[in-house]
Amino acid sequence: MIHESIVSCVGRTPLVTLSRQFPPPGPTVAAKLEMLNPSGSMKDRSASHILDLGLRQGLITRNTHLLESTSGNFGIALAMVARVRDLSLTCVVDPGITPSNLRILRALKANIEMVTQPDESGSYLTTRIKRVRALAESIEGGLWVNQYANELNWRAHDEGTGAEILAELDRPIHYLVAPVSTTGTILGVSRHLRRAFPALRVVAVDAIGSVIFGGSPGPRKIPGLGANRVPELLSPDEIDDVIWVSDREAAAGCRELAISEGILAGGSSGAVVAAISKLLPQLPVSAEIVAILPDRGERYLDLVYDDEWCEALPHLLDQAAFPEAPTKLTSP
Repeated sequence: MIHESIVSCVGRTPLVTLSRQFPPPGPTVAAKLEMLNPSGSMKDRSASHILDLGLRQGLITRNTHLLESTSGNFGIALAMVARVRDLSLTCVVDPGITPSNLRILRALKANIEMVTQPDESGSYLTTRIKRVRALAESIEGGLWVNQYANELNWRAHDEGTGAEILAELDRPIHYLVAPVSTTGTILGVSRHLRRAFPALRVVAVDAIGSVIFGGSPGPRKIPGLGANRVPELLSPDEIDDVIWVSDREAAAGCRELAISEGILAGGSSGAVVAAISKLLPQLPVSAEIVAILPDRGERYLDLVYDDEWCEALPHLLDQAAFPEAPTKLTSP
């Protein structure tokens, strides 16, 4: 098969059993390697779905100037699709963006707007969104993609990721474990899988310092995991449990996965590995787990794979910062 462009290569990522990281006897863990999407993350699915459907429906035209607040992966995915579809794109970023992500965005000819003033919580998300809204009003044809509220975000994973998992597995799935930021991936995948397996338990992996599920806001060093605002897409009743993971635990998960499975994964993927390690002792050995590994690790070489960076991370966790999880399946 010869593809018409790199955009048509999005999806059809493999499922791999993590039998070395989580050996028997014990639950089986099958990981969806979303890092093997063309630009390196699961965000390729939502970016291509949103832009291509918008073009087909006439909501996006060649005169549209796309705008988005991003910490990296979604911006890179948008930039990839925008190059192929000949669309203008401006990404609003902040000083927390990794140098590699910034270089990739520039290589793909995305326009960059850097905000430098944090909000009262010390995060830049509020100021990034404020800048996006201002640009949408000042740029002719400006359109805010808004991954935190765009319904096409979760639909991309319902129609794509979830459908692929269901087609690839020949046995029931008991648990879905996925990281959260916009919550589009976990909602889309779980909605598809629950049509076949109504008893599926959905476990969200969130960052310590994220406020998505009522946690206390705090500093987070790993981009793309957690958020400093509750996404409009969030449907908490569809999440059975939340496991909070520190930056240090996520970095350790990345390193363990590289050593055990030869998978060089990004920070959110490492957080999923750390969360599953916390979850497994509470599950029967017959449990079947599907995990989403959202991104690859080359962009994190100066973060989670750097010894000095990891040593500078705090060791102690403030347990009072955790709200109670939606169920007693796990506890922070």
